[in-house]
Amino acid sequence: MFVLQVSADRIREIYDTPAAEGAEIFRPNGHDIEFEHVSFSYDEKEVLHDVSFTAREGEVTALVGPSSSGKSTCARLAARLWDVSGGTVRVGGVDISTVDPEVLLTDYSMVFQDVVLFDDTVMENIRLGKHGATDQEVLAAAKAANCDEFVRKLPKGYDTPIGENGARLSGGERQRISIARALLKDAPIVLLDEATASLDVENETKVQGALSRLLANKTVLVIAHRMRTVEAADKIVVLADGQVAETGTPAELMAQGGLYRRMVELQQQSTQWSLGCSTLLARE
Repeated sequence: MFVLQVSADRIREIYDTPAAEGAEIFRPNGHDIEFEHVSFSYDEKEVLHDVSFTAREGEVTALVGPSSSGKSTCARLAARLWDVSGGTVRVGGVDISTVDPEVLLTDYSMVFQDVVLFDDTVMENIRLGKHGATDQEVLAAAKAANCDEFVRKLPKGYDTPIGENGARLSGGERQRISIARALLKDAPIVLLDEATASLDVENETKVQGALSRLLANKTVLVIAHRMRTVEAADKIVVLADGQVAETGTPAELMAQGGLYRRMVELQQQSTQWSLGCSTLLARE
């Protein structure tokens, strides 16, 4: 009975949630993403407060900060997966709250750590990136994402079913299929929740190579967990407690000696500590 009540409450909550609506035409002047005094609250708790920054077209803008600092929230607001509680998010000068979410998302590609795949073939999972894409287009995207190497070894190649959520594939292989989708879509805005965070060195190298093709000349907003992966970013926005603590290039922030530098140094120290422990265990 308790389970039924919880389910009923959840269904009622979904029905009571207002549908996001907006114009069915989206004609931005470029694809800069601008946060202007943005605030966001969830369950009456303020998650972001007065956040302002701009992710420019043709540049990589990285969001870094401690856990629960608001990085993922910013990415979701940037794509209007959620609506802001205060302030404005604009793309190319257009307030995205005035645009129908489905129309808006045609200009976005998203590559997150948690890849969603379907119990279908490799070919059809990649084709989801672009409705009506030809087999030749799918194959070109797969090769650019470094998928071809492992797909050719599957029993039926690109016609091999991969299981529910890609159960027959490794984490690195699932990530490369996700990148192939994004390459096939070729949207001008890319949201990237560091896709290499849980990969081994070999797979990370392959995924990074695929990402370099995906990100060229786009507006790129990256959620970064490992500081070494954003050393080449054009701009870094450091979030702390839901607010912008620092903004600048990696070199500028290292020179300032603030939160970003402390995070870099702590991660470097933890890496050295791990290596030291491994060496000690090897000697024993």
